Amino acid sequence: MAGRGKQSVPATPRVISPSPTPSEMDAIGQESSSYSGPTTRSAARKRAAATPQPAADDIDEDESPDLRRARSRSRSPIGLQKLGRLTPLKSPPAAADGTIKPLPAGSNGHVPEKAAAISNGHLSPPHTTYYGFSWRDFSRSPSPLGLIPIHRHWRTFVHKHEVPRKALHVSIGFFVVWLYLSGTQTSAVCPYLMGALIPIAAVDVLRHHYAPFNRFYVKVLGALMRESEFSGYNGVIFYLLGAWAVLYFFPKDVGVMGTLLLSWCDTAASTFGRLYGRYTPRIRRGKSLAGSLAAFLVGVGTSVFFWGWLAPTKGPLPGDENFMFTGSLGLPRALVDAVGLAPETATVSGGLALGIMSVWSGFVAAASEVVDLFGWDDNLTIPVLSGLGIWGFLKIFG
Repeated sequence: MAGRGKQSVPATPRVISPSPTPSEMDAIGQESSSYSGPTTRSAARKRAAATPQPAADDIDEDESPDLRRARSRSRSPIGLQKLGRLTPLKSPPAAADGTIKPLPAGSNGHVPEKAAAISNGHLSPPHTTYYGFSWRDFSRSPSPLGLIPIHRHWRTFVHKHEVPRKALHVSIGFFVVWLYLSGTQTSAVCPYLMGALIPIAAVDVLRHHYAPFNRFYVKVLGALMRESEFSGYNGVIFYLLGAWAVLYFFPKDVGVMGTLLLSWCDTAASTFGRLYGRYTPRIRRGKSLAGSLAAFLVGVGTSVFFWGWLAPTKGPLPGDENFMFTGSLGLPRALVDAVGLAPETATVSGGLALGIMSVWSGFVAAASEVVDLFGWDDNLTIPVLSGLGIWGFLKIFG
């Protein structure tokens, strides 16, 4: 009974301190610990003062204050030196000793595609590199600002609105009108066009093989170029080729109209498309309803100007006897015979014929400006397709 009434005293439980002991601090390290005890304000200030702060990045002086406040600290292992505006973000591969070696350049002064495709592990946007000839070099799609020096200094006048380029574009049409009034035949103009085309094309090929000459070329003629032509081919080449083709292969009035549509309709489409294209539906990439409507209206006006006023009032001039449009239109003879119409009923002349011809010319000009033929430059496609459309229409109904 005595043993049953004697109870054993339980062992005192071990109390673990919420703070790590000095030995634990030495074992796991103070910074790597997931827990720290309470810290006074004075101790926190001393610790912050003793901790070295990272160096701040250099801020571009040209950037706005909002962008300066919003910029976060870079964690890239690239050095903290300030980069220029045109410095490529894709750095060359580093050697074993840590030094950076430049990418090998080809004989034409440009970095080859395989060498440029080497990645350094960081994301960077694609940069303009010349890889040789491609059918897409015929395209005139705008490229980012920065390749041609004058485009950076005159962003609105040269880069955005292309005033010098458009002035040259439009002046060619007035030059064609002057040649027509002087009695010059299209057969006499074609040799001069080809004589200008060959050296200009040769110089353009040469500048793509020698980078220093290319830089000098764009420095002198940059105001008349688009930035896509820095690594592509100059639009003047296709302008001369298109004008030569339409004047050489088609009758005089069709050739003159094709050149005028190239000069004036293309400029109108580009100007009004950039100004009002954002407010109208997009037909395809880079082409809006506003630009196409402007090309159509200018094409109608150009047809009325040439066939309705210039040729009748200033002519007949030498070569006008070969005009395809003589002021009248009619249904094909086979269709007239099949339906049984009288020849007088199937023929229209005067203002009605001029109106039909003008509307068709405007439609052909707008369609040739919109169509994408293998990505070729529209300086080549507009005169050729316009000439084919007008020639085919007059061949059937003329």
